[in-house]
Amino acid sequence: AADPVITAKGYGPDPSMVKIYAPGDVWPLTLTEPQRRTTRALCDLIIPADETSPSASAVGVPDFIDEWISSPYPAQAGDRTTILDGLKWIDEESQRRFQKPFADLAIDQQTALCDDIASLKPKPALKKAASFFKRFRDLAAGGYYTTPEGAKAIGYIGNMPSATFEGPPIEALKHVGLA
Repeated sequence: AADPVITAKGYGPDPSMVKIYAPGDVWPLTLTEPQRRTTRALCDLIIPADETSPSASAVGVPDFIDEWISSPYPAQAGDRTTILDGLKWIDEESQRRFQKPFADLAIDQQTALCDDIASLKPKPALKKAASFFKRFRDLAAGGYYTTPEGAKAIGYIGNMPSATFEGPPIEALKHVGLA
């Protein structure tokens, strides 16, 4: 059998020895189908597709969020409550304002609703919803920008070898008192 640490192509696991897990393979998922619809719509409002990058839902961010809040770890238990309560709030508020679930709203209606809770200084009645939106947005961005497509969208190319290294810039050396 191939060594799982050093392979013919260098360091790292032998791809034939790596198990790929699908959402829900490790622990049961939390989101219901209506909650998943809301999650997909909110993810795509936060990170929509553009001419060079896919949307958040196209790269599996809703699955990432569901896995995150479903995991059995204490840190994620708080996120589970925040996300589930927030998804409930956003659908109820959507029904109240527009008589439709959030996922069925037009983009301008979704944006109007989210603008109210995306503020750094929300109205007192919206503080809990704003806390939800901030955490949801952070999870969506974290899930997106750790995918190959998300890394490409921000121009991340990883560690690249260079033929030469001229050393740190003079400004950096001056900053640490070495020049």
